[in-house]
Amino acid sequence: MEKRKRGTKPWTAQGRVPTSQKPNTFRNDVIISVGAFIAVFAVGMFAFSGSPSIYDSGLGGSGAQTGAETLFQNASSSQFALCGAVRTTCVVDGDTFWMDGIEIRIADIDTPEIGDPKCDYEYELGMKATFRLMELLNMGPFEVSPIGNRDEDRYGRKLRVVTRRGQSLGDQFARGSIGS
Repeated sequence: MEKRKRGTKPWTAQGRVPTSQKPNTFRNDVIISVGAFIAVFAVGMFAFSGSPSIYDSGLGGSGAQTGAETLFQNASSSQFALCGAVRTTCVVDGDTFWMDGIEIRIADIDTPEIGDPKCDYEYELGMKATFRLMELLNMGPFEVSPIGNRDEDRYGRKLRVVTRRGQSLGDQFARGSIGS
């Protein structure tokens, strides 16, 4: 069998291989990659296009004002999970969460830190508080209300009291000996 020189065109017994029959793996790879990107992008846009459940212009949400500076989390809205790279509706730690893209600091509790704990025990308590807050937020509808004259803390988080059926989630933490 005769070896073909490098750079020569492929031939068959009938002559040269038509261009339409040559495999074009680079073009196929690009088409598959672009298609996969478009699919992931479309799914991501669909996932984050839900209507916001905050009806307070003071928090930057869009929608009708309720007249009072009170927010309601709808039972049908997204479930809270631990925050990752995308922070839309998630729990940061035991006293901070994101709701529809707005960071909220619960004003009537202070839980151990998990971002920069002073010891392993503080981190362990902070994680316990984080999972407890996630559990409490996912138990159903709750109300988020401003407290006093301060709207935000020094980090730009909205300071709010979270209540369910008139009872503060901060009080529930205090009874559970997680927060102070």
